[in-house]
Amino acid sequence: MREQLYAWKYEKLAEKVSQELKKRGFETWVVKSKEELLKTVDELITPNSTVAVGGSVSLQETGILELLRSGKYNFLDRYRAKNAEERREIELKSFSADYFLCSANAITEDGKLVFLDGNGNRVAALSFGPRTIIIVASVNKVVLSVQEARERIRYISPMNCKRLNLETPCTKTGWCIDCSSPMRICNYFLVVETSYRQPGRFKVILTTFELGL
Repeated sequence: MREQLYAWKYEKLAEKVSQELKKRGFETWVVKSKEELLKTVDELITPNSTVAVGGSVSLQETGILELLRSGKYNFLDRYRAKNAEERREIELKSFSADYFLCSANAITEDGKLVFLDGNGNRVAALSFGPRTIIIVASVNKVVLSVQEARERIRYISPMNCKRLNLETPCTKTGWCIDCSSPMRICNYFLVVETSYRQPGRFKVILTTFELGL
């Protein structure tokens, strides 16, 4: 019963948020399974185009990275960089990619996309560069407001630091203390309000099943 109720709630929430995103100029899709998600991503990306990604648990756990590595695309694979300098070179090349895929840290009920970065490469690419941005995010990331998005990120950040094996205060306490650690990953905050100036650039795929953190 619990799973059925959450499935119903997430579908209704996805329908509502999808309409709000469209009002802000974001092209939007709602998908109900990983198979449907992969099919949608595959249909959105032109074969042989250059594709880049930002760091994302959601992309890793859905099979999207495997799709991008299939040979159909020129994939700038930051995950297979041999060292920090090579990864930086890949991230710089990402600004001229045809497609850039990532997830959002939160989405507000009125359709704003919220992101927080450690190095800033993802929010920089979102702001300018790649021709098309594809956001893959579950409705479990939907919040009421930008302020609530900040609170959600503060709640989630310690888990991301733990995942990355960082020695930040939050990996010891379990909660954010707004630290000054050199390993801090909460450095660049971006809210994408609309896509009016660049119609069609932002494509948001909402999943009715939970993804990421």
